[in-house]
Amino acid sequence: MPSRRAVDPQEMRDAVLAVRSWLDDAAQKPARAELAAAVRLSLRTLEQVAPGNSVEVRVPPFAAVQCVTGPRHTRGTPPNVVETGPRTWLLLATGRLDWAAAVERGELTASGSRSDVSQWLPLVRIDEP
Repeated sequence: MPSRRAVDPQEMRDAVLAVRSWLDDAAQKPARAELAAAVRLSLRTLEQVAPGNSVEVRVPPFAAVQCVTGPRHTRGTPPNVVETGPRTWLLLATGRLDWAAAVERGELTASGSRSDVSQWLPLVRIDEP
């Protein structure tokens, strides 16, 4: 299977900036297409900065990627899974939410010994000029 085109960092940043008001205030829900772009591009960025197939990061209903070097998973439920909602994922990806806090509040589930991907976060800072 051919590899995907590399994510342009500016494209990812622009997509996340498009949903910034929602990250600031959950009542400011963005259009589905904007939200999908921000989630997908940020997940693909994680896939690039932490290449591998030992952890599956899921952000339903928009995307899932495999990342982090280690034993490759090929069948059934992966042993290392991270799952969270779109807003929590984007807050993590932008450094506005700490991994441990998300886990403690139940906003993120992480199972398996390799599932903590916090060392690769944040992926983008949107508070910078």
